[in-house]
Amino acid sequence: MVSPRLIGALCLAAGLLLPLAAAAHPHGWIDLRMRLVLDGEGRLQALQQSWRLDPFYSLVLLEELGREAGGGGLDAALDQLGSDMRETLSPQGYFTELTLEDDRLGLGEVNDYTVLERDGRIEFVFLLPLVEPLEMAGETLRYRVFDPTYYIEVVHEAAGDTPLADALVVGGELNCQTRIRAAEPDPERVMAAAMLDVDDEAEPGLGRHFAETGEVTCR
Repeated sequence: MVSPRLIGALCLAAGLLLPLAAAAHPHGWIDLRMRLVLDGEGRLQALQQSWRLDPFYSLVLLEELGREAGGGGLDAALDQLGSDMRETLSPQGYFTELTLEDDRLGLGEVNDYTVLERDGRIEFVFLLPLVEPLEMAGETLRYRVFDPTYYIEVVHEAAGDTPLADALVVGGELNCQTRIRAAEPDPERVMAAAMLDVDDEAEPGLGRHFAETGEVTCR
């Protein structure tokens, strides 16, 4: 079993007990790739997400996994990590909000997931299903992926300030336009977040105001 200290880190808990040089939020980041999975009728079935933890967190966690790995080695430790992350993220909706116009859409439970090490970084890949398939033609779908405490920042994979072409893609045959909009938080909220110390507890939902928004419109 992975240690409680490691579980807290790997599951992106706000109480991560690691020495950090900076005091202001956020303390780490995730690079996100999002793929909308459609069925044969062009309905949205699931969101396939890939989260890459930042190099510093990945290094710390890989070192910890190496020390704690049993007879199964690193692969078994990564498998256990994936299970722990899923269990901790489930009550938080996997950090994902999905809306159609102003209506929040229901999301199911993750059963298809894996954790791997790639180029020195830990990557969590999972399939988040919708409760019910959603007709996409003629609709605009929006999502945000964020840590509610803003302890961990989630941003789409990018080169500089420009999201990569595969940071948001749509599977299937529909003609869809995609867009990733940067957050535009209120300056007072930015100031409040910057003043948070490592031991402070952020207001519930603070991360929502700093989250990028993915938009998909299909015809």
